[in-house]
Amino acid sequence: MTEDAPGDDGGSPPRRRNASATREAILNSAVAAFTRAGYDGAGVREVAGDAGVTAMLVNRYFGSKEQLFAEAVDRAFAPRTVVGDDLATLAEQVAARLVARTAPEAEDPDPFLLMLRSAANPRAAEIIRAGVQHHVGRHLTHLLPGPNAAQRAELLLSLIAGVWLMRIVISTDGLSEADPTWLTGQLRDLVQVIVDRPADPAAEA
Repeated sequence: MTEDAPGDDGGSPPRRRNASATREAILNSAVAAFTRAGYDGAGVREVAGDAGVTAMLVNRYFGSKEQLFAEAVDRAFAPRTVVGDDLATLAEQVAARLVARTAPEAEDPDPFLLMLRSAANPRAAEIIRAGVQHHVGRHLTHLLPGPNAAQRAELLLSLIAGVWLMRIVISTDGLSEADPTWLTGQLRDLVQVIVDRPADPAAEA
């Protein structure tokens, strides 16, 4: 699908713009902007400028800043970069990936920062909550065995978020300078406690 875009000057014929590529460029720009500045700090004009389009075109594709943010959250949270699919290796995998992605040299765009820098806005927080639940909360709830799976899934996500906060955002000495092998082992053991099926209180009575 293509669409007309203005020429470089008033008299030149319009260039043909690929609609899918344009939408992708806007969405990538939005993810970067919201990650950098949060929902309140990033503006549609900034997103448009970085994508090489006009603010009017951003609104044409996404309707509003709120909808643009919702799709940016969906894009940022969709990849399962920390939580895997195999229950048998979940604790080891979460620990190893979390340590790697929060290492000082890690440079990948961070969905956690998008969440952290946007959560003060009530509507943005609602969108983030829905995104977390849709992409990883539901997945973990179905993956974890035993009772209270939803609560344990959120507890595991809280552990992940806390490590991300302390190691990357606040950069405490203990975590930011921790030996990766040691830290991975500690986190694996903590995650395994959440993963393992809790004992049945009735059986212990």
